[in-house]
Amino acid sequence: MAQSAYSAPNQNKTRSPRATEYAAFVRITSQIKQAQDAGRRAFPALAAALHRNRKLWRTLAIDVADKDNALPADLRARIFYLYEFTDRHTDEVLAGRAKPTALIEINTAIMRGLAERERVS
Repeated sequence: MAQSAYSAPNQNKTRSPRATEYAAFVRITSQIKQAQDAGRRAFPALAAALHRNRKLWRTLAIDVADKDNALPADLRARIFYLYEFTDRHTDEVLAGRAKPTALIEINTAIMRGLAERERVS
């Protein structure tokens, strides 16, 4: 799956929604890690990756807030809470008051969950 995250978008027409989400998390999390590892000089790259991460989480939040979303209510609530946390923590990272480590850990946990659900399906 990780390999497919870097392929051209028009080559992924048969991907499941979970696989698409997984690929987005892989790509964005990798960008955050690379920018973090590069240090202060990579702040513009970190800010861009954090912006993409924030957009991904906002999209998920909008999806789980939809009354017609088929996920269980408790899972939808937990995903929305994670969106709120990532949004606030991103502000802290951009202000230089926090590291992006928590965002990387959350995304990694989500990737594990998506990969497990894909195997079960």
